[in-house]
Amino acid sequence: MHLKINFSGRSLDYSEEEIAAVVEAMRSADPLTQGSYQAAFQEKFRIFNGAIHAFACMNGTAALQMTADLCLFQAGDEVVIPSHTFTSSAYPFAARGAKLVFSDIDPKTRVTGAEYIEPLLTSRTRAIVVPHLYGFVADMPSIMELAEKRGLLVVEDACQAIGAELEGEKAGNFADFGVFSFHSHKNLTTLGEGGMLTLKDEKRAAIVPLVRHNGHCAYPEDRQDYWRPAMGDLDFPELEGRRIWPANYCLGEVECALGIKMLERVLEINAQKRARAISFIDALSGYPELEFHREDSPRHNYHLLAARLDGPTSLRDAFIRRMFGEFGIKCVVQYYPLNRYPFYQKLGLGQAACPNADDFFDHMVSFPFQHNLRNDQCAYMLECCKKTLDGLRAGTGA
Repeated sequence: MHLKINFSGRSLDYSEEEIAAVVEAMRSADPLTQGSYQAAFQEKFRIFNGAIHAFACMNGTAALQMTADLCLFQAGDEVVIPSHTFTSSAYPFAARGAKLVFSDIDPKTRVTGAEYIEPLLTSRTRAIVVPHLYGFVADMPSIMELAEKRGLLVVEDACQAIGAELEGEKAGNFADFGVFSFHSHKNLTTLGEGGMLTLKDEKRAAIVPLVRHNGHCAYPEDRQDYWRPAMGDLDFPELEGRRIWPANYCLGEVECALGIKMLERVLEINAQKRARAISFIDALSGYPELEFHREDSPRHNYHLLAARLDGPTSLRDAFIRRMFGEFGIKCVVQYYPLNRYPFYQKLGLGQAACPNADDFFDHMVSFPFQHNLRNDQCAYMLECCKKTLDGLRAGTGA
C-alpha cells in the first residue's frame, strides 16, 4: 500500500509572512546569534506566556539541561518524574547526579498528578518534573501545593503544551521552571529546533546567560583599550556558592525571528487543532473501544492525538497494521515507559510501579495529527478508522 498519510516529522506549513521574516533576518542579522532577534523573541515570549524571565535556547532538551544544572543536585537527591514521557524529560537530571523515581499517570488524562507523586516523596526528594504530555496541562495547583509543603523544586516540561492554560494561567508559569520546545513536531516550530526556559528566581535568572553561552561575560571594569586583554571575559556561573559548568545552548537569530512571528498565530493553531480533534473524537463516539482524552478547552492544545484501544495488545497491533497496510495511514506507538528501556535499566532504574503507564503504552494508538493535514485527509483517516474498527469487531482485521 502506498503511504497516503504519514506520521509526519513536520507539524505545519509556514505562512508567507513567516517566510519573509526569516528571509529578512538572513539578510540583516548581525551577528547571526546572540543578537537583537534573540532579545526580542525572549521578551515577546515572556509577555505572551506571562513569565517573569525567559531565555531562548537551541531546543527543549537544552532548557532541561540548564534546569538540571540550576537545581544544584547533591549526592542522594531524588527527582520524581512519570515513566510515561519522552526521554529528555528525564536523563538531564540523571546526568547531573539525581536518582530518578518514576511515578504513574492518570489513565484518563495520561499525565501525572499529586496523587501519584506524593507516595513517592522521601526526605531525599529534591525536585518534581511534570510533563504536560500531548499538550494537556496537568493539575498544577495540586502539585504546587504538595511541593510547597515539602519545600521541593518543580519543573514544568511544557514542551508540548505551548499556549495551553489552566485557570487562566499558561503552561510553564506554575512552577519554578518552565521548559518549552519548538521542535519540528510542535505547534510552534522554529525551523526544526528551538527552545525556551522560563523561571521565577532572580538569582538563577542572573546566571542563565553565562550557563547558556560558554561562561562569557563582561569585564567587571572599563578598559582603556577595548581589545585588551580580549573581547570578553569568562567566568563560572555560581549559585549558592557552587560552580556550574557552562555550555553553548544558543539559538540563532533566524530561528528567533521566526519564533517572534509564529507567536502571533500559535493560539490560532492550537484552537484549530483542538476543534479538529474534538470533531474526530466525536465522530468515533460509536466506537467506545477507542478511548480518547476529550478536552474541549484551552487546557489542551492537541499537539498529538492519542487513544487507547481496549482489548489485548495484539488487537492494537492489528489496528495499526491494517491502517498502514490496507489504507496507507501511518499510526504509531509513543513513549515507551522509561523504566522499560535498556538505557535506564543500565542505570539501575528498571524498577517502577506504574501500571497505568504500562497499560496505556501497551494499548495506545497515536494518529497523524500535524496542523497541515488537509480536510480531505482527515476525512479519509476517519473513514478508514471506522472500517478498520468494524473489521476488528467482525474478527477480520488481523
